[in-house]
Amino acid sequence: MPYRRIPFAQGQYYHVYNRGSGRQPIFREADNYLFVLRQVKKYARALCIVVIAYCLMPNHYHLLLRQDGVADAGLLPWRVFNSYTKAFNKRYNRSGTLFEGRYKAIHVDKDSYLLHLCRYIHANPVKHGLVTRLEDWPYSNYHEWIGTRDGALVDRELVREHFPTAQIYSQFVLDYLSKLEELPEGIKGYLLE
Repeated sequence: MPYRRIPFAQGQYYHVYNRGSGRQPIFREADNYLFVLRQVKKYARALCIVVIAYCLMPNHYHLLLRQDGVADAGLLPWRVFNSYTKAFNKRYNRSGTLFEGRYKAIHVDKDSYLLHLCRYIHANPVKHGLVTRLEDWPYSNYHEWIGTRDGALVDRELVREHFPTAQIYSQFVLDYLSKLEELPEGIKGYLLE
């Protein structure tokens, strides 16, 4: 799918992602991750955007968002990562771009792909070899999905609607990681590979 500015619409879902320029790290320490998460929380609340799934990785990030208000959901990543780049550059005495161009946003136009995107996003730290267990990566809302952390960046109704117990969602992600279940064929255009 081409990366172009897409129109954001109320009630719709979007997979938003980007990576560090030259695939370089965009997070150097825990405070960097926490800064971004505070900004996401702040702007999600202000713009009436619901965070469905997220994962912050050393050199890239994934956000799965639903626009509930009239404010363009594209404002969230723009504001969050503009402020983050300025803070990062100041903290590490550097200048210039941190990211590989503007963020990419793909409209999730098939409900069947939504849950597969969630597990793809949550599985990232294991797939990239950063941890061996999903529970060991603190910078995703996988913990909220399985009920081991009470964070604000999750749509609990959506989670309960599709996964009545934490074990069901956990197994859904583990099946993908163990290759018991592949992602649907058409979903490739929604992913950062």
